[in-house]
Amino acid sequence: MPERSIIDICVEPIELCKLLKIAKMVGGGGEAKTMISEGNVLVNNEVVVQKRKKIRNGDIIECNDKIIEVAYNPSKKSAEFINTVVLASKKEQRKKRAKNKARVLLSEETKQKS
Repeated sequence: MPERSIIDICVEPIELCKLLKIAKMVGGGGEAKTMISEGNVLVNNEVVVQKRKKIRNGDIIECNDKIIEVAYNPSKKSAEFINTVVLASKKEQRKKRAKNKARVLLSEETKQKS
């Protein structure tokens, strides 16, 4: 049986695909999503196919013959963790704002044509 290691996260919850990447259980985000969608990842001894499943303190993840236990530690922030999680969240927020702005502009154009 593989040895269980502990990985500290500073943001809770964290998406499963991001955690696999941060924990170096996969080579990258694309590989993480493929592994999850193919049913090769277990969370708390259950197969998970939800790529953005929320992982929390105490969850146990198994993938590629590796087992990790998640520990919430808000004081530990590695550069990779910040780049993967925090910047990705900011990017998603910018996309949402841009999409909402596009909707507003589109509705204003429609009103002007009427």
